[in-house]
Amino acid sequence: MGKPDIRMAVAAGYFYPASPGELNRQIRSFIPDQVHSKHTALACLLPHAGYTYSGNVAVKTLSRINIREKIILIGPNHTGRGLPFSIMAEGLWQTPLGEVEIDSALAKEILSGCRYLKTDKAAHADEHSLEVELPLLQYFRKDFTIVPISVMHQQADILKEIGKDIAAAIKRRKEENSVLIIASSDLTHYEPQVAAEKKDDAVIGAILKLDADKLMERVLGLNISMCGLAPAVIMLSAALELGASRAELVKYQTSGDVTKDKDSVVGYAGITIN
Repeated sequence: MGKPDIRMAVAAGYFYPASPGELNRQIRSFIPDQVHSKHTALACLLPHAGYTYSGNVAVKTLSRINIREKIILIGPNHTGRGLPFSIMAEGLWQTPLGEVEIDSALAKEILSGCRYLKTDKAAHADEHSLEVELPLLQYFRKDFTIVPISVMHQQADILKEIGKDIAAAIKRRKEENSVLIIASSDLTHYEPQVAAEKKDDAVIGAILKLDADKLMERVLGLNISMCGLAPAVIMLSAALELGASRAELVKYQTSGDVTKDKDSVVGYAGITIN
């Protein structure tokens, strides 16, 4: 057998610390003093900016849920490389905290039942939106596998079909209690704080209602620069097929809450779905 493909960390030292010790310390600094009881989630929305800006939201969200042993990571393709719907079905992803194995069996099951997703490494090579979630997940659980999916397409019916196909694959493998689906997305980009909060409230409201159509309508109709709209729609569609009935906003903030520059901010939300 040949050596497995290793997807090297490209965001280490930029979006998060490259040193394992410093990385763990930064993540630990976001852990809330008040410990909440953990619950099981079917899915969640996490931001993917530099930890300085969005780490607080992501960590507080993950600290509230039991991380499952298999994680389907769905993120936007910022680079424009690769195919519109790209899945890696084999190999390892490397971070400063160690390697994470791709769940080949689950990935191939999804591929077998989905006409849109295709095996592709190019879309993932330099894309940060999934990588930045991995050290956060590793902090809370060491032994998990992933299915990385990158998307650069916004046709609602296709996105919802992919979500249903993902759920169907999970059901065929009888892994409904083993899989967590994560959509990686930041919200409004580079608008004044007041405007961003108003737009992001519309986005969050649609997600809390588990309404993918309303989410698409609001993001496109209000011209909201949510980079992970497609991943969020796929995630919602899959979660509904798996029996999701409610969602909870854990934390919302903007980059301006960190930098104190409220003239041009990016919004971040952490939402769990059960």
